[in-house]
Amino acid sequence: MSLAIEFENLGYDPDLISDQIEKFRNGFPAAPIVKAATIGDGIFKATDEAKKKYISYYEEKCQEITISKFIPASGAATRMFKHLFAFLHNSEAKIIDHQDVKTFIDHLTQYAFYPHLQKKLEKDDLSIEKCLKAQDYHTLLSYLLTEKGLNYGNLPKGLIPFHTYENSSRTPIQEHFYEGINYAHGKDKTVKLHFTVSPEHEIAFQKHVMQIQEELSSDYEFNFEISFSQQKKKTNTIAVNPDNSVFRQPDGSLLFRPAGHGALLENLNEINADIIFIKNIDNVVPDSLREETIKYKKLIAGCLIEAKSKIDNYLKLLADEESFSENLINEIVLFSKNELNIELADQFQTQNKDQKVKTLFHLLNRPIRICGMVENKGEPGGGPFWVREADGSLSLQIIETAQMDMEDPATLEALKNATHFNPVDLVCAVKDYQDKPFDLLKYRNNNTGFITEKSKDGKDLKAMELPGLWNGAMHHWITIFMEVPLITFNPVKTVNDLSRAEHQA
Repeated sequence: MSLAIEFENLGYDPDLISDQIEKFRNGFPAAPIVKAATIGDGIFKATDEAKKKYISYYEEKCQEITISKFIPASGAATRMFKHLFAFLHNSEAKIIDHQDVKTFIDHLTQYAFYPHLQKKLEKDDLSIEKCLKAQDYHTLLSYLLTEKGLNYGNLPKGLIPFHTYENSSRTPIQEHFYEGINYAHGKDKTVKLHFTVSPEHEIAFQKHVMQIQEELSSDYEFNFEISFSQQKKKTNTIAVNPDNSVFRQPDGSLLFRPAGHGALLENLNEINADIIFIKNIDNVVPDSLREETIKYKKLIAGCLIEAKSKIDNYLKLLADEESFSENLINEIVLFSKNELNIELADQFQTQNKDQKVKTLFHLLNRPIRICGMVENKGEPGGGPFWVREADGSLSLQIIETAQMDMEDPATLEALKNATHFNPVDLVCAVKDYQDKPFDLLKYRNNNTGFITEKSKDGKDLKAMELPGLWNGAMHHWITIFMEVPLITFNPVKTVNDLSRAEHQA
């Protein structure tokens, strides 16, 4: 059987998989970075006056539009407890040699799941106090992480209690509900939340969400529309051996792997809303610290709605042959440069009027995103940069380290001058000036994926991720970067992050 037929029988497009294998052989080109985006040069910093203006504008306009929150939530908590698992699986491990585990134990009473763990232990006539007194940390962790107890090591982050309140605790899912109530309710007072989940956890998500809705419906006059989706099988990418031949499992079958968060572009493409907020499941704070998050979400959304309104008006004029003139063209060029950071290619000036109109129409008739950017204090993550496009123009992009050529002087200089990083804080407009949804797949840069080294059954392999959702998947969108404060970025990468002050307030 030929490989093409084998791909097809498994439900994959043979041409697409062949293209993936070719990319394994040739690699992805490094991002052509020109310079870092900074305040005043690619990143907009709102004045106090502008903040009031955009927040007020959003509060007025949000009642007229549909709004959705898109929350990637399929991530398992396994990585969150990685250091605890390492200790648990080593029966000879001593806590003195595991600082991360010691930190966890020292802060145990601060975690929102403390009472849940206590109840599980009490069922077997145990207690946290007894385990600590006996220095029996393995029993304690087994009740936290495995099926013997809470089984948190096999749950998604979204279902784990993050924050403690007076008489209860909340999971990240619950916190996203409260965020939605505070800033993401559109017309008809409807809060629309969409969670991307893994198949094995969708039922648990649904049960938890139903409980939350029942609790909130009596306290708030909002309608809730909650939906779920899974990463589509067709977005999986083929795995190959180190020599780029297809990787086969012991039974001879081919191996396809999930292609990273870039695969969620397919899911985002199916969301029907005027604007969409995108935020990761674990980036939440308790009520006492949410004020700044709400403020800046409204700020960037107000900026987006105003920008889209101006763009739509210009597109309607450009579509009407009797309306456009040289003055209008010059006005749109200035608007594009000053408010949208669109740098036109040099050849634009040599075009005739009709060609300029077509160029400007093409540049403005695209999905729009405003990305919050946080001042870099040493946190890992991609950052905002200016890159050179094939036509010579510049565009703003979020670039990951894996996309960079670390031997390129311009890239190294840009990295040295970088001031901000990407906290995954986006608001998007995905409909055109005629209120028709864009096909977002047409605005992806397929040459911006990632190749990583993995292993399966003890054998080395190479895996591929599709262009990241906020990286290459949105490469050809209109992009505006806006500074937001660090307090709006509070991800939980390891369980010890939950002991930080931002999650204890």
